[in-house]
Formats: sequence, C-alpha cells, structure tokens
Amino acid sequence: MTATLEPTTTALPPLRLGPLTVDPAVVLAPMAGITNPAFRTLCREFGAGLYVCEMITTRALVERNAKTLQMVQATRQEAAEGFSVQLYGVDPATVGRAVEMLVDEEVAGTRPAHIDLNFGCPVPKVTRKGGGSALPWRRRLLADIVRSAVAAARDVPVTIKTRIGIDAEHVTYLDAGRIAQDEGAAAITLHGRTADQLYSGTADWAPIARLVEAVDIPVLGNGDVWEADDALRLVAETGCAGVVIGRGCLGRPWLFGDLAAAFAGSPRRALPTFREVAAIMFRHAELLSAEQGEVHGCTDFRKHVAWYLKGFSVGSDIRRDLAMVSSLDELAGLLARIEDQPYPTAVLGGPRGRTSQPRPVALPEGWLADRDDPRPPAGAELLVGGG
Repeated sequence: MTATLEPTTTALPPLRLGPLTVDPAVVLAPMAGITNPAFRTLCREFGAGLYVCEMITTRALVERNAKTLQMVQATRQEAAEGFSVQLYGVDPATVGRAVEMLVDEEVAGTRPAHIDLNFGCPVPKVTRKGGGSALPWRRRLLADIVRSAVAAARDVPVTIKTRIGIDAEHVTYLDAGRIAQDEGAAAITLHGRTADQLYSGTADWAPIARLVEAVDIPVLGNGDVWEADDALRLVAETGCAGVVIGRGCLGRPWLFGDLAAAFAGSPRRALPTFREVAAIMFRHAELLSAEQGEVHGCTDFRKHVAWYLKGFSVGSDIRRDLAMVSSLDELAGLLARIEDQPYPTAVLGGPRGRTSQPRPVALPEGWLADRDDPRPPAGAELLVGGG
C-alpha cells in the first residue's frame, strides 16, 4: 500500500493556535455533506491533524435548530482529542452568541478546541446576500464579527478562512489578514482563488506568500493540494505555516497519512491496491450507517463512490449498481466482484470533486459602494438553515 519516492528533507513544525498544537500542520476543510462525523473519523484514522465539521450557520445554532444541533455534535474521539467547528455568520452579535453557546454551554457535547469563521464561501446564494467571500469587502463589518467571536471564545483559538477577493478588481485578502490579526484571530487560511473563479482553473499561491509577509499570525494555504508533495511545494513556495485540504481527500482519506509522512520528512506515500481501497470504502459506509442508520448511511455513501473508483478499471454495470447501493451486504458483494488491481497512478496530481466555470459574483445591490459600512447584510444568516 505504500511507495517510497525520492528522499525529501522538508519537514514542517507543528502549528500553534493559542493553546492548541496541531501536528502535523494539516487541517481538513469543511465541506457541506462531506465532513460529517463519519468522514472526519475515517480521515483521522489515517493521520493526525485538525478535522473541522461541516459549516454551521450561527443563526440556526442560536435558534437551536434541531438539525444544526445534531450536525455540531462532537464524536467521542473528538471530545477527547479536540473538536473543531466552522461557523458562518454575518451579524457580530449573532456570531458572538453562537460562540458563547459552543464555549460555555457546550452544545456540541464538549468545549471546542478551535473555532473557524467562514469568509470564503463563493456560492451565489451566500454572496448575493453579502455573506461568505463577499463579506471581507466590508472591512468594518469583518472586524466587528472577528472581534465579537474572539471575545466570546476567550481561550479557544478563533481563525478565519477567506479567498483572494471578490474578483481581480476587488481584492480583499491583505485587509482581511490585517483585520484578523488586529482583532485577535489565531490564524488565517487563504484559498488561492477569487470568488468569481469558484473552483475553476488553477489556484494562485502567490497571494498566500504575500499574506505570509504581511501578517505575523500563521497563514494556512489552501487550493489545489491534490498530493502530499503539492503540500510540500505550497509550503516551500509561500512560507505558509500549514495546509488546508478540501477536494484533494475526496475518495482518498489516506492522503492525511501521506501528509503526516511528508511533513515529518518521510518520502513514504500510500498507493493502495483496489482490495485495500474496497476495505476503506466499506469502512466509510459502516461509519455512515452507524451514524445515520444503514439505509440512509449507504445512500449518503453513494456520492463518494465515483471518487473512490477514479482511475480503477470497473465495469459500467458495477459502477451503476454501486451508485444505487442501499445496504452494507449489497456493497460488500459488489466490491467483491471487482478484480484487485494496482492503484491507478495516472490519476495522481489531478483535480478531484467539483469543478466550475468562472462567473460574476452575485452581490447585494450597492454592496461595493462603501467598504466601511458596518451594517450586516439583511437576511443573509437565514440562507443556510440547518447547517
């Protein structure tokens, strides 16, 4: 299951976020419908790091929405080793109250070890209300939100995640970094794309390097880290203090083991055979079934099938049946029908998950007129109820 590449001398020190030490300096990015407890558990089994839950809407949390309270629950392992939450919010008071609930009331079943604030989501239904990657354009509002979260979190480190800007004409990342630092954030993650790029093209890592030079808090790099050696290159080119992994781990949770090896200076990388991948697939479906019940768990697992099978020689009939699997026994039987084979190295280094074409960012009317308007965008917090 492992291969040895050319020796490397690169090693990355642990990431320090206030009282929290993240070693290796690797963070699982929140992904809607993906980074649920089952997937976080599976990834953690391959390597240490910081594993962040799906994005939680602060308004829904404050209103104690039942689905949101369920989504924010820490696993037993996370309660023991550290639970990480990402929050989406546009109103300083609501964000502050949500953080208080997490820290003081322990609504997640434990006190979080880390809280991240999302200012990077490029989804139109979010940006058209001024949220996500649109929000850093309003500098005073951004500062008010970060200040409110940090004050409510007390000794729990707060970080932010953002993008380069809305588009090439409306760049926000340097201001966002300085604001995050001034308001007490422990670190900032920068995705090397603007909001209008969505997930198109190639991530630009140069702004990550410029942000590293501009602030004193740790900067984490994000965007197009498909392999552990991409992470090494990102660190070498930018000087960032760690990496945030999103689409690169889809269908490849063992990437976190590769990252741990890479940042320890080891050249070992996982190249699992299909039989080994099948065992991981079944483990993933088992975890989802334990969490959601077998039918719902297997149904949820279907979205992962194509990612796991990417590059493998699998008949179209089995692929079709796997995409409709509804029980663990059925899954086991279908996987057993697939011939064992080496890992398809041709797919290494290539994009995974969603891709898209660039498009103009949907914004509220007049949003770009005044960067120092501190007013929260009306109704934005109600967009992502239950998450």
